[in-house]
Amino acid sequence: MKKEKYTVTGMTCAACSAAVERAVGQLPGVNSVNVNLLANNMVVEYDEGVLGPASIMAAVSHAGYAASPSTAKQTPAQTAQSSSIDTEIAHMKQRVIISLSFMVVLMYVAMGHMVGLPVPSFLLGSENAGIMALVQLLLTVPVVYVNRQYFRNGFKTLWRRSPNMDALIAIGSGAAVAYGVFALFRIVYGLGHGDLDLVARYSHDLYFESASMILALITLGKFLEARSKGRTSDAIAKLMDLAPKTATVIRNGAEMEISVTELVVGDIIVIRPGQSIPVDGVIVEGSSAIDESALTGESIPVSKTVGDQVISATLNKAGSFKFQATRIGEDTTLAQIIRLVEEAGASKAPIAKLADRISAVFVPVVIGIALVAFAVWLILGYPFEFALTTAVAVLVISCPCALGLATPVAIMVGTGQGALHGILIKSAEALETAHSLDTVVLDKTGTITQGQPAVTDVIPKSDLAPQELLRIAASLERPSEHPLAEAIVAKAEEEALELVEVQDFLAVPGRGIRAQLEGTTYLAGNLAFMRENRIDLGEFAAKADELAEQGKTPMYFADTERVLGVIAAADPVKPTSQQAISELQALGLEVIMLTGDNRRTAEAIRRQLQLRSVLSEVLPEDKEREIRRLQEQGKAVAMVGDGINDAPALARADVGIAIGAGTDVALESADIVLVKNDLRDVVTAIKLSKATLRNIKQNLFWAFFYNSLGIPLAAGLFYPLLGWRLSPMYAAAAMSLSSIFVVTNALRLRKFAPHK
Repeated sequence: MKKEKYTVTGMTCAACSAAVERAVGQLPGVNSVNVNLLANNMVVEYDEGVLGPASIMAAVSHAGYAASPSTAKQTPAQTAQSSSIDTEIAHMKQRVIISLSFMVVLMYVAMGHMVGLPVPSFLLGSENAGIMALVQLLLTVPVVYVNRQYFRNGFKTLWRRSPNMDALIAIGSGAAVAYGVFALFRIVYGLGHGDLDLVARYSHDLYFESASMILALITLGKFLEARSKGRTSDAIAKLMDLAPKTATVIRNGAEMEISVTELVVGDIIVIRPGQSIPVDGVIVEGSSAIDESALTGESIPVSKTVGDQVISATLNKAGSFKFQATRIGEDTTLAQIIRLVEEAGASKAPIAKLADRISAVFVPVVIGIALVAFAVWLILGYPFEFALTTAVAVLVISCPCALGLATPVAIMVGTGQGALHGILIKSAEALETAHSLDTVVLDKTGTITQGQPAVTDVIPKSDLAPQELLRIAASLERPSEHPLAEAIVAKAEEEALELVEVQDFLAVPGRGIRAQLEGTTYLAGNLAFMRENRIDLGEFAAKADELAEQGKTPMYFADTERVLGVIAAADPVKPTSQQAISELQALGLEVIMLTGDNRRTAEAIRRQLQLRSVLSEVLPEDKEREIRRLQEQGKAVAMVGDGINDAPALARADVGIAIGAGTDVALESADIVLVKNDLRDVVTAIKLSKATLRNIKQNLFWAFFYNSLGIPLAAGLFYPLLGWRLSPMYAAAAMSLSSIFVVTNALRLRKFAPHK
């Protein structure tokens, strides 16, 4: 089996991607096909002994679109789509401005005199009806021209028997324009033959403003949606920026700075405090504390010494060391994460719009009804004009203005309300998908917890005050660069303790520190350091074990003879995390904590938050794999995280939710961003999604209700018995009323408020 990627052009909605998938999926030898509407690409897995690229591209072409093989061997930067997206948005913005400008003038000309607005005299009266009609046509032509792709795509999909939203737009606006042109000819005919009754009748049957309104409003909605297209390429660019561009290597006995691209396996690389690690490798000299939180999620920097592995894009906090490169280029951990983000982003298809799915049936039915009505009235001996106006009335009342607005207007209001509550929803697909979630996966560090270690316990020996132990500890730790030391010093500063300078400060890598304070030698460090210095820990060993069971990191403090006490630090749980998790569970969602932390810490957090499930010591690729495993079980999964290590999982999830204080990469990879850094906003986002989807369904119901109620009347079903007949003018009015109703109903979402 061969897997190949193609670029597909011409797709505008979910019905388009479904048509392409259907066309290619029916080919012999195709094992799977996945079309990504947002990325405009398609991945096909096929038997190259049975099928070739030419046949695949021909199938796409037959469906009404165009496909070409994506260029292989490109870097993420080369495959970035940002420039084309920006060009598309700029083009759509131009279309919106032109469409709305001409539509406003047209509405004024056509309806201004009805509401008492001043209109030039040469446009008023039966004698000027021809000029009025011609002016309206001239104002409509630019709107039709700038939006001609609706007609091109719509009629093409109709010809291919796979109608989409463009087909609805083309039929509705095209019918209005066609009938308007017909009315224009009838007006001119009436003026030329002195038939003022004919002129008066058709002066009210100009529907150019309806066509302009359909095209302008639909284009506005599509423009607003285009601005929120996926930004996977930006996420990849930021991932690539994590690793340094240069590295200091030892060659021929001398240090030299070279480009990372020039590194080879086996190079000895020098790393100093504050530098990022360029590639994966093994330490051969020296030791340090490495901040791996960006890639592993571990909140506490990890002590590294000779023989330990280091990972690309992690940060050296303290100490200098040398390591030997073992994995470079595309083999590094960072490169693998980048690849996962690309693959996850490409595999996530957008949710098909309800209107697109319904239009596949609705459009042919409406066209059929219009044709049947036209034919029946001709057969029954009625005039051609009667049959034509009846058919046009059917098409006009079923035109897709309300249908097209039902989803985007509700999405616009819903995303606006989300922004008011600090929830940035980056795509309509995310807002639509969030309502169907049944599983929420939470990263621990920086999402459930604060993301920075803080002192949780100060336990001195019986004859020592807690503040005195903290003063001694902070004075000892102040010269250290270890994050736990920073937490102790911060706690002392918070309590306004007066610290003193130390002498003979000595840091023992992976163990602790030794220093003199006010003439006394003190020790600070872990259990191994205390045992090496033969310090009797007494009851403090059990207390330290108890603290460790709670997910905290204990640190012993002693003089040369006895232990003075234990200070514990941990990454504390955010005050709102417990409430947020409880509310998510109350909504019937399964909540899972996913973390790179050790098993003991993760289990302590699980007990504290009353979680049913937790996965600890999970590597970045395992996080993405776990999301995929849940999806393969048929679950709709949301991933909530803030770190670079969460980016692949955020991209893979049905909805990726990033905490606002997280990294830029996490924010770019996510579909929803919580600006206020409050986990309770996950609950709000899901409730907002449910409210928006409920509103969309109401809008679609009312859009079809008006059409379904009006179509039999427009078709003349009641005319023989009751004399009831719906003219195109009243059909247009009914269509406009349905649009107004849809917009008004969507505005009710502005009353949405989270209940905390």
